[in-house]
Amino acid sequence: MMKPILAAGFAAALMAGTAYAQTMAPGGTSTQNPPAASSTQRAPAATSTQKQAGTQKASKADQAFLKDAIEGDMAEVKVGELAQQKGQSQDVKQFGQMLQQDHGQHLTQAQQQAQQMGVTPPTQPNAKQKAMYDHLSKLSGTQFDKAFAQGMVKDHKEDIAKYQKEAKGKGPLAGFAQQTLPVLQKHLQAAQSLQNAGAAVGSGNRNAK
Repeated sequence: MMKPILAAGFAAALMAGTAYAQTMAPGGTSTQNPPAASSTQRAPAATSTQKQAGTQKASKADQAFLKDAIEGDMAEVKVGELAQQKGQSQDVKQFGQMLQQDHGQHLTQAQQQAQQMGVTPPTQPNAKQKAMYDHLSKLSGTQFDKAFAQGMVKDHKEDIAKYQKEAKGKGPLAGFAQQTLPVLQKHLQAAQSLQNAGAAVGSGNRNAK
């Protein structure tokens, strides 16, 4: 008489808690197993992502690349802000805004890469970049626009060459460099357009005189 009752009891338990039935122990103490298994599954995924992102020790070449990238981003952000303040043409102001936004985002990414790889990031642009900023800050009007466009074409050509070299390698920063190249190429094209527009304006002014 007891066996059918027990069977009915187990059947009711199965219907009431099918989500836990397969893992439940006779004592009912394993109802915590599902959340524990879920959290256990998340931890290894995060760990593997961190390892893939860059717990690898940075080589001297990696350190130099990251240092250069961070200095470049900081310099472009500052020059972008300056262009928005001092640019005469609206195109220069808009390009300055794009520089500030894009290089600001990239700066954060580069700093994260440096932290993951145990590299101490620089806190300010290098001396050459500071000198360029100081030079531009003393200009105004069409002189500023022209010098700004020329400087951005030169800088982005140099940056693209560095990132292309890094992207072709097999180091931990190759993927980072590959993702950055399209943005740098977009900036170079915009800077070249500004430079060409400035040359056309200058030619027109000379002809008018």
